[in-house]
Amino acid sequence: MGFYFSTETWTLLVAFITLTFVYVCWSFGTFKKMGIPGPKPIPFFGTMLAYKKGFTAFDEMCFKKYGKTWGIFDGRQPVLCITDPAMIKTVLIKECYSLFTNRRNFRLNGQLYDAVSIAEDDQWRRIRSVLSPSFTSGRLKEMFGIMKHHSANLISSMKNKADKDDSSLCCVCLLIRFFGPYSMDVVTSTAFSVDIDSLNNPSDPFVTNIKKMLKFDLFNPIFLIVAFFPFMGPILEKLEFSFFPVAVTDFFYAALQKIKSNREQSTQKSRVDFLQLMIDSQKNNDLSKVEQDKGLTDHEILSQAMIFLFAGYETSSSSLSFMAYNLATNPHTMKRLQEEVDSTFPDKGPVEYQALMQMEYLDCVINESLRLYPIAPRIERVAKATVEINGLVIPKGMVVMVPTWPLHRDPDLWSEPEEFKPERFSKENKETIDPYTYMPFGAGPRNCIGMRFALVMMKLAMVEILQRYSFSVCKETEIPLEMDIQGLLMPKRPIKLKLVPRSELSN
Repeated sequence: MGFYFSTETWTLLVAFITLTFVYVCWSFGTFKKMGIPGPKPIPFFGTMLAYKKGFTAFDEMCFKKYGKTWGIFDGRQPVLCITDPAMIKTVLIKECYSLFTNRRNFRLNGQLYDAVSIAEDDQWRRIRSVLSPSFTSGRLKEMFGIMKHHSANLISSMKNKADKDDSSLCCVCLLIRFFGPYSMDVVTSTAFSVDIDSLNNPSDPFVTNIKKMLKFDLFNPIFLIVAFFPFMGPILEKLEFSFFPVAVTDFFYAALQKIKSNREQSTQKSRVDFLQLMIDSQKNNDLSKVEQDKGLTDHEILSQAMIFLFAGYETSSSSLSFMAYNLATNPHTMKRLQEEVDSTFPDKGPVEYQALMQMEYLDCVINESLRLYPIAPRIERVAKATVEINGLVIPKGMVVMVPTWPLHRDPDLWSEPEEFKPERFSKENKETIDPYTYMPFGAGPRNCIGMRFALVMMKLAMVEILQRYSFSVCKETEIPLEMDIQGLLMPKRPIKLKLVPRSELSN
């Protein structure tokens, strides 16, 4: 027996399909009206299918093809991409508090909805003001001794690896196996006074769960639904859908809640760490205070601890891996850096905070490595109202994105941009660099709050390693690196380098 629809049903079906098609394509004329070039969008996906080659490759292709400004579509969401320093300054600095305060928010953040990197407007300002004292130079100096304890463990692990293998053949198969646990241990001990020792306990639940957090699929069905139909975001949020695995976030929130409760019940004086500063912010809370002056709620404290752990682990470990790769592929740079290390801390002497902070060539090397591999390859803000910038009218709700990957490799700004040349950041040359053309940690009031913390942690690890070892390429080293297409900036395949004791090199 045949299956037939009535005329009315066919009419409704055609109308529904037509309206859906019109809805998903309605915004596709936005950039044409603005006179902005860009790749042609397709229904539903916009220009997202190009992400199959990776964010960085797509951004670089657009920059070369369309120039300093172009438009793309994440689903039906128009995204204005800018690389003009004057526009970047306006968006990230001048109009940060008034018009471009917030990042894009898909609303599927689970329990992390009130983390400092996700929170919006007044809530973000309040949380940021409470957290800022945790990252002053004075606080970092207090934490330095704890960092040194874990850098010593890092060196010990590397020594065990080098001793176990024939050093002439030794290839550190996974740099992340050293730098990941080191970053985890530094973050957990300085933030919560908890010593996981993940270098020696790789199966610790903190380690295994944080790795699960990093597995983000751009073509996750939930993400695509929100990209195609943005109005579904708040609905899915109410239904408690999240980008992050619920079991993983539940584990961390339970663990951090236990640490916080033990801290509050303890009669012993706690070390003034990240967690304690947040707890102290609650002590002066009272109903008479205006919202902006209040401390953090219990849930906000747990969310900041969680995001600090998540962000500190991945970004620092990846940046250390990229830096080691750059040194291995540029041995003359590594030799010069080791000379500075040896003159600053003779005879493998203990690394001291003040002297470490004054190492000029080390600064150059880190800055250049972050230029090539920025922690934040994309910086996004959302326009809260229609505004005109440099003659360009940006409508309310439009995402404005700074693609730092092509910006940091712009041949008009950087000579031989693909080359690793730390001298670009020498004292003489650094003064000529426009601060809105180099932003590895973002820029403005909403930049990475843990930037200085990450730099100290990275400098300490690299100096202690270079006192004893040299990095060298081996047959397994991938040159050039291919970037992963998912999530944060990281290599598609683990970086493999040879770790050679310096005594053998001198012999």
